[in-house]
Amino acid sequence: MTKRRKVLIGVVLILAAGLYYYVALPAVNLHSSETWFALLFLLVILAALYLVKKRPGRGEIRQNKVLKGFAFLILALGIVYLAGTLLSSPIVNAKKFQQLMKVEEGEFTEDIEELSFDQIPILDRDTAAILGDRKMGSMVDMVSQFDVDDIYSQINYQDRPYRVTPLKYASIIKWFTNRSEGIPAYIRINMADQTTELVQLEEGIRYTTSEHLNRNIYRHLRFAHPTYIYGELSFEIDEEGVPYWIAPVKKFNIGLFGGETVGKVVICNAVNGEMKTYDIEDVPQWVDRVYSADLLVDLFDYYGTLKHGFWNSVLSQKDCLKTTEGYNYLALNDDVWMYTGVTSVNQDQSNVGFVLSNQRTMETKYYEVEGATEAAAMSSAEGQVQNLKYKATFPLLLNISDEPTYFLSLKDDAGLVKKYAMVNVQQYQIVAIGDSVSQCEENYLDLLASNGVKTAEETGTEEQTVTGTVEKVAQAVIEGTSHYYLMLEGSDAIYDVSVEKFLDVIRLEPGMNVTLGYQEGKKANTVTSLELAEEGP
Repeated sequence: MTKRRKVLIGVVLILAAGLYYYVALPAVNLHSSETWFALLFLLVILAALYLVKKRPGRGEIRQNKVLKGFAFLILALGIVYLAGTLLSSPIVNAKKFQQLMKVEEGEFTEDIEELSFDQIPILDRDTAAILGDRKMGSMVDMVSQFDVDDIYSQINYQDRPYRVTPLKYASIIKWFTNRSEGIPAYIRINMADQTTELVQLEEGIRYTTSEHLNRNIYRHLRFAHPTYIYGELSFEIDEEGVPYWIAPVKKFNIGLFGGETVGKVVICNAVNGEMKTYDIEDVPQWVDRVYSADLLVDLFDYYGTLKHGFWNSVLSQKDCLKTTEGYNYLALNDDVWMYTGVTSVNQDQSNVGFVLSNQRTMETKYYEVEGATEAAAMSSAEGQVQNLKYKATFPLLLNISDEPTYFLSLKDDAGLVKKYAMVNVQQYQIVAIGDSVSQCEENYLDLLASNGVKTAEETGTEEQTVTGTVEKVAQAVIEGTSHYYLMLEGSDAIYDVSVEKFLDVIRLEPGMNVTLGYQEGKKANTVTSLELAEEGP
């Protein structure tokens, strides 16, 4: 082989390696399986090139010291990788895996406060995606150039549950013609009231998943930190609405490949690409998603199943607990918490409790509350509207009158929310349906009282009466129904009157006397009876 040919082969190999790195973006890190496979692949290629160059006979191959060296290195790497995999597994490290997540015992009524309706996410991710696509379809100036990305991260924005996702280039041609200005907007959806906004930016998003060259967010992160092993990225906005990419950096606590958690977080400005790395304990408060829900579920499953060692988790399964299928999110104290049920490994007909885990800090609390599984609650809710064939979303756990309660949305075939349901966790035959969240809660509280779970006084459904002179009247449309809000002289209380139930309320004017039957509420008292009188003195 001539020297020129050797140089040519070397250049081709370097270019091929560079192209592989540019496209595959592997982490250069011994904790990464990709690194080990790349080393093995490289040794195999070098051995093959040597064979092509020397072309030894069959007898010579066995005696060739260079080939023996390659074989030894390949075998040694394979053995080390397999040994590292075994020594990093729960089989030999059950106790360490079980202690990866610290779990506290929680008190349901103390830790989970009753939420106002504007803090309850009534939509799931699929419905949010439908709303996002509809919003994009109405933007005639953008829809031909951009699509909506399917990220839809759930965040807590200004103390309200939202899902946010960027736009993406509609095709490689649209990328080429628009990349100089970047992506001009992102979608923001209020999960409580279904308000969908297309937020336009002064400067476009230049670092995104739909970029094809160096501004691709994965490539941008990899070139900045070649050794970081990134977890699942999320798209978030800070309290001023500035878009960022949140990139958790994996940390392996057990051996080479085991005990995955998060050690650092890289926050990248999606507009200008500026990056800053934070240790996990220093992540800013506005960031909501550092630990993915799937990672938190895996960590709790280690905690619940490995209490008595690995073999017990496989064989007798004594005291083994595991999470149920599916999870949801709850906004608490300016953070997003992952919720899922917990059931026994041996018997999964009911839940023995549930777990809440903070997606920013990994703080985790377990609540021992026996009751129906989420699947049973979904079936109960669907059974109430089986004639309409609505499908229930995965439930959210709420505190309603100090009762653990599953809250579900019921969707039609088009994926749009039509009704709402509340199912008591401990007595899942108690199912309330409503056309609005407030109506659903009213029906649920009535059922709690009528079934003897709570007294009418405890649920606030005990009717009270007040007579007075109307001081103020205001009108509003709530979830498609007209309501009048009244204030009486000498009182700060607000009374909510539904026009649908009490048409006479439209006759009310300040100065008129009125007698109201009502049930106490958090922000306004719900009127249950109404009697008008002539103008007061």
